[in-house]
Amino acid sequence: MTSLPPPSAKKLGLVIDLDTCVGCQACATSCKEWNTQGYSAPLSDEAPYGSDPSGVWLNRIHGYEAREEGRDDSRIVNFPRSCLHCEEPACVTVCPTGASYKRAEDGIVLINPETCIGCKLCSWACPYGAREYDYSHGVMKKCTLCVDRIYNENFVEEDRIPACVKACPTGARHFGDLGDPQSAVSLLVAKRGGYDLLPEMGYKPVNKYLPPRARRDATNSPKQALPKGDGSAMDSLFAWADRLLSRGRENDRRMEAPAEDRSGLLEG
Repeated sequence: MTSLPPPSAKKLGLVIDLDTCVGCQACATSCKEWNTQGYSAPLSDEAPYGSDPSGVWLNRIHGYEAREEGRDDSRIVNFPRSCLHCEEPACVTVCPTGASYKRAEDGIVLINPETCIGCKLCSWACPYGAREYDYSHGVMKKCTLCVDRIYNENFVEEDRIPACVKACPTGARHFGDLGDPQSAVSLLVAKRGGYDLLPEMGYKPVNKYLPPRARRDATNSPKQALPKGDGSAMDSLFAWADRLLSRGRENDRRMEAPAEDRSGLLEG
């Protein structure tokens, strides 16, 4: 069985905001596109345009109906799922060939396809369902945190992030060093109460999830005063437009009044 390296000071991982994820699948498709030509290449697609398509996806998004405490209505929470790059991953320790391993320098969990025999022990050990068996190639595959992208010096600095993070249109995915308590992702986790998935299992996932915020409506949203005008030309333009529109709305209300109340409109 494979041994784990000593705990690393650097812990690269993802922080996923369940409040702003809209389930658009952009992260999944960008992950598929990048990794089909990257470290885990190729990612198989069987009958992609048929009635029963199948294939390997390293990132999947699930939708759940959830109900807030104290509310009768429910909401849909979109839940992206991929490898959590645990500090103590069971998928590594059960691997009989050492194909599944954890990097000492940054904590990323990877699979060496050259020594993977496709026994599936790692997928049975992973409680998060983060590993997928590629039937076309007989090996296991999983999220690599785009290791061949984040260290690629041919990219500008802002592009050295996982493809899923780069593609997210709502900024629901964040990437960074969760071993550094002062990093942007660590501060975000502390601020929003980020949590581990299945902490009772004891695998210490590096990736964190940010919980959905309580929904706001007319009963719990604080009233905010409108900003005061600054006397600029643009401010004067908006004030004129507001008066014009208000006058139009007042005339519409008067025309909708009963006929006996509109006599004044006909005078003159």
